[in-house]
Amino acid sequence: MSSNIPKMKCLIVDDEPLARFHLKELADQIDFLLVEGTCATALEADTIVKEKEIDLLFLDINMPYLTGLEFLEQLENPPLCILTTAYSEYALEGYRLQVVDYLLKPIAFNRFYQAVNKAQQQFIVSEKMRKNSPFDDPFLYVRQSDSFIKVSWVDILYIESMQNYTKIHFKDKALVIHQTMKAIEESLPSEHFFRIHKSFLINITHIDMISGGRLFINKTELPISRTRKEELLNQVVYKKLISK
Repeated sequence: MSSNIPKMKCLIVDDEPLARFHLKELADQIDFLLVEGTCATALEADTIVKEKEIDLLFLDINMPYLTGLEFLEQLENPPLCILTTAYSEYALEGYRLQVVDYLLKPIAFNRFYQAVNKAQQQFIVSEKMRKNSPFDDPFLYVRQSDSFIKVSWVDILYIESMQNYTKIHFKDKALVIHQTMKAIEESLPSEHFFRIHKSFLINITHIDMISGGRLFINKTELPISRTRKEELLNQVVYKKLISK
C-alpha cells in the first residue's frame, strides 16, 4: 500500500460477541485496516459513526431494535460497508444499498481478504480524488459504456442516487452512470456541491428557492432532510442573506 494512503478506520457491528471477536481477529491481520471499535447494536454504531471518522463498516444484518440494513439506509453519508450475515437472501438488498461486498458466516479469511481489498481500492480512488482533483478546471469525464463524455461540473444542476447508479441532471439532459453517490460527491468541489438528502447532491449555484422542507432547482422540487436543511441554511443561505 502506498504510504500516502492512510489506513482505513473500521467499525465492527454485530450483536454476537464471538462474531465481533472473529472479525476483529481477521481485521488485525490486514496492515491497511485499523479497527476503531466494535459494538453490539446499530444504535450504538450510529453514535460512533457520527462522532468518529469511520471509513469502513463491517455490518451484521440481523440485530435487535434496528437491523443493519435499516441503519445503513438512514445514514446521510454512509462509509464503505461490508455486510456480514448468516442469511444469503439479503444479498440483493445489500447491493441496492451500494455495499462493497457481502460475506456469509462463517467467514473464511480468503473471502474476508477479497472483500477488504475491494474496499481498499474504492478508498484509494476516493482519497486520490479528494486530494488531487483540480477543481479550478471545470471539466470532468463520465463513462457510458465504451464512451467518455466530457461535462462541465458548473452545469450540473443536481445528482440523484438510483440504487447502483446515479443520474446527473443538467438543464437540457440527464446522464445515468454506474457510480456510487459517495464517489461522485468526493470528486466534486465541496464548496459548490451540497448533500441535501441521502439521494440528492445539489449544485448550490443553481438553487432557485428554499421553502420549508423543499428546495427548487430549475422548477424541480427536491426534498431536504431535516438535519441537512439547518446546515444548508447556515453554510450557504445566511451568509448571503440581504434581508432579515
